[in-house]
Amino acid sequence: MTPIAIRAATSDDVAALHPLIERAYRGDTAKAGWTHEADLLFDDRTSASELSALIGDPDRVILLAHRENALIGCVQVARAGDDLAYLGMLTVEPTLQASGLGRRLLAAAESEAVARFGARRMEMTVIHRRAELIAWYERRGYAPTGETRPFPVDPPRPELDFMVLEKAL
Repeated sequence: MTPIAIRAATSDDVAALHPLIERAYRGDTAKAGWTHEADLLFDDRTSASELSALIGDPDRVILLAHRENALIGCVQVARAGDDLAYLGMLTVEPTLQASGLGRRLLAAAESEAVARFGARRMEMTVIHRRAELIAWYERRGYAPTGETRPFPVDPPRPELDFMVLEKAL
């Protein structure tokens, strides 16, 4: 198998990054994988301008996974406190889900959180209705904190509330 390279995103990556995230989270293309939100949400997951802002923020990093110069995955890590980092936007090309790439990106994000931000804990939020995804994270050491957070839509949609998961690094 061809090796996978993981590196931090730059502003030059936005043009390839944005469609990858949309393919993996929304619409019919997302349904080729198992981690999509296509049956729950119908708007865009993010925008190119939001991604540019994330990449330009010194308290965040988006790690990219490439194979043979093709972008196949990403994950965001953000400083969330003195010893806390936040993991978000774990994305794997839908046709490559269940290949182990998500586990590799998760491990890279955890290492990056420690190295870049001095984190000792990582938290994330998952839509509480996504039981199979929550179980996947639990198998990797994340545990529910008991905290929930509202999904950022107006008007609020309680069926989309987030469950907060955390892991010691």
